[in-house]
Amino acid sequence: MNTKYITPGKLAEGTDTSSDEIKQLQAQMQDMQLEINILKETINVIKKDSSIDQSNLSNREKAVMIDALKDRYSLPLLLNKLQLSKSSYYYQEKILSSKDKYEGLRETIKNLFNENKARYGYRRIHALLKRKGIIVSKKIVRRIMKEEELIVKIKKTGKYNSYAGEITPPVDNIVDRNFTAINPNEKWLTDITEFAIPAGKIYLSPIVDCFDGLLVSWNIDTSPDSNHVNSMLDSVVQQLKPTEKPLLHSDRGVHYCWHGWINRMNGYGLTRSMSKRCVPLIIPHAKECLEE
Repeated sequence: MNTKYITPGKLAEGTDTSSDEIKQLQAQMQDMQLEINILKETINVIKKDSSIDQSNLSNREKAVMIDALKDRYSLPLLLNKLQLSKSSYYYQEKILSSKDKYEGLRETIKNLFNENKARYGYRRIHALLKRKGIIVSKKIVRRIMKEEELIVKIKKTGKYNSYAGEITPPVDNIVDRNFTAINPNEKWLTDITEFAIPAGKIYLSPIVDCFDGLLVSWNIDTSPDSNHVNSMLDSVVQQLKPTEKPLLHSDRGVHYCWHGWINRMNGYGLTRSMSKRCVPLIIPHAKECLEE
């Protein structure tokens, strides 16, 4: 009798079991490849993140993806994979193949957008169309502008920077990033921070005690002028004992270089310390004081 030995963990060639497993593996590989191609088309065709849930795609988007893949896969397989009925697919195909009823409007909107140097959003474009006697809803204008990628160019404004060059003799950086103190009212930090709120921009000018990191004083104004910081200093000095003469550290902002600030510091007997150019001064608890 001839005995056929089988290596453990492997199937003997030519058996029914091995043929079935090979077919299953081939089917799994084909399904995985289909998944990969669908993910690629999600990015390339409909410009969406590949991580999106396919069930959340619209029928129109599914139809577009099927059109991109139907030369490689059968229609029934794609319909099943994307969970789209045959009738829905052909309905979407009819819509996609039909003439765009907004074709003329699209050109008018693009011309108006370019004529105004890409500065008008859908509301202004809608107003211009109305002047021309073209009556259409704002929703349609917004949709067309989105489809045509007519995006308004927004000029980015830089963050607030009070530096205006060296206008007074430089002051030593006595603190040198050592933001600790043994006693209260020994070492203070100050700076101006800009915040954007619904009503507009506001400017916070706090003084922080390095002893415990708490705010000794703070002032809020709509304009970061010299009066903003000067009035804050005048107010906080009134809280000091005659023997307390804290060192006050700031950046090299223009407010801390003007003679008004310097004269006040000298008059109150306070010592100035200033950081180097372009080194931001981090004020702890600055945001929290706005919420109190």
